[in-house]
Amino acid sequence: MSREVRVRFAPSPTGALHIGGVRTALYNYLFARKNEGKFILRIEDTDQTRLVEGAENYIRESLEWLGIHPDEGVVEGGDYGPYRQSERKDIYLKYAQQLIEDDKAYYAFDTPDELDAMRERLKEAKVANPVYDNITRMSMKNSLTLSKEEVQEKTNAGVPYVIRLKVQGKEEVRLHDLVRDWVVVNSTNIDDKILVKSDGMPTYHLANVVDDHLMGVTHVIRGEEWLPSAPLHVLLYRFLGWEDTMPQFAHLPLLLKPDGNGKLSKRDADKKGYPVFPLDWIEPSTGDLSMGFREAGYLPDALVNFLALLGWNPGTEQEIFSMEELIDAFSIERINKAGAKFDIDKAQWFNQQYIKTKTNARLAGYLLIELKKNDIGCSQVKAESICGLMKERVTFPHELWSKAKYFFLDPDEYDEKVAHKKWKEEAITFLNEFIKKIENLPEMKGEQAHDILNEVSEETQIGLGKVMQALRLALTGQGGGPDLTGVIEIVGKDAVIRRINKAFAVLGQ
Repeated sequence: MSREVRVRFAPSPTGALHIGGVRTALYNYLFARKNEGKFILRIEDTDQTRLVEGAENYIRESLEWLGIHPDEGVVEGGDYGPYRQSERKDIYLKYAQQLIEDDKAYYAFDTPDELDAMRERLKEAKVANPVYDNITRMSMKNSLTLSKEEVQEKTNAGVPYVIRLKVQGKEEVRLHDLVRDWVVVNSTNIDDKILVKSDGMPTYHLANVVDDHLMGVTHVIRGEEWLPSAPLHVLLYRFLGWEDTMPQFAHLPLLLKPDGNGKLSKRDADKKGYPVFPLDWIEPSTGDLSMGFREAGYLPDALVNFLALLGWNPGTEQEIFSMEELIDAFSIERINKAGAKFDIDKAQWFNQQYIKTKTNARLAGYLLIELKKNDIGCSQVKAESICGLMKERVTFPHELWSKAKYFFLDPDEYDEKVAHKKWKEEAITFLNEFIKKIENLPEMKGEQAHDILNEVSEETQIGLGKVMQALRLALTGQGGGPDLTGVIEIVGKDAVIRRINKAFAVLGQ
């Protein structure tokens, strides 16, 4: 009988959640849902010195906004808690002690000065990789070189110590990665990593292996940066007697700068003016604001769609996927080995496509929020009509206001190039006749405006192609935009007449 698929996303609350971490969470979530498994959110806060206030809540809010809902976690609960590593200290110490008793780990009492001196000796001896390993440990102060009595004396006296993994040399460590295929490392290249720090807290290496085993994790899907640590984790599973239930690994490709030259960073994004965090993040220590995708105007489903295709190929030409479609199509086998270029233009394209699919009623909510900020009243019906005209022409919801202020405000400026080219005697004649035709009407609908424009064109023998851009300029101040008869209906007859007369005053009659 096969095991239930169980995956985890295990961020450290040391700051904002980078978009690469979001993609990792998304792939874990898609894989769990595809296989009717469980998605665990585990908080890895063992490095207490780097914790940032508010970061844990930020992580949860980010995933919630994106529609990534954990089955188990600090808030959700579950049968395998606690789900915050700082609350599992005694569990880790139990397994660290087991490793010591099995001669797979040892106490190390070396001071920082002694460690520095060891590294300097190795550098002077031209050792390529000066680390604490199966050779250098025998010249250091640890429970392998000290007597039992000396070790007991130091621990009784409260001398600080760490617990290190005892790695034997010249052993082959093999790992089958679902993305990378086989990874083979000689244990001589693995140093004696610290498992428990001097403050009694475990390092990532011990904590994540113990937690993954006890929580029944079947697949570890994480970033490529953890691939060099994977052989060490395989050794830990072996030393703890858990090799038969070790999860399968899948290391995801890096997110690269838009030019493909190196890993994407916050600094790269700041230079180009685009976000790399899901939500706005204010760094507590500095007060600096980093813009988030949500606040920049990206829709969560558009961002999810964009991220899913950064490193994963569905094997078809399809680009637009709902979350349900992503779940159905997703497979680890189609994750790419090569890094994925972060193309912000493509992210904007996805946002455009998703805005087009939203109902006018849904988009009206965004517009009404912006109007309220600017103390402008507007009915739901009018807001929906404006969104219907504008949604093919905007990239972000806030542009429903910024690009369409003319629905509410008479223009103060006019496109100079259009004015120079189109504000001619024929246009002025036409617009004067148009005003005469409409000034006594009680109101004016779009179809009615269309008929009147054609009527004036026939009577004046002036083609619409010669005057429509001038009319648009008078009404909006711009040379382009949505269907003009729709604009006329929404702004209303009185505003149309007022704006044409204002254009006469500014541009000449």
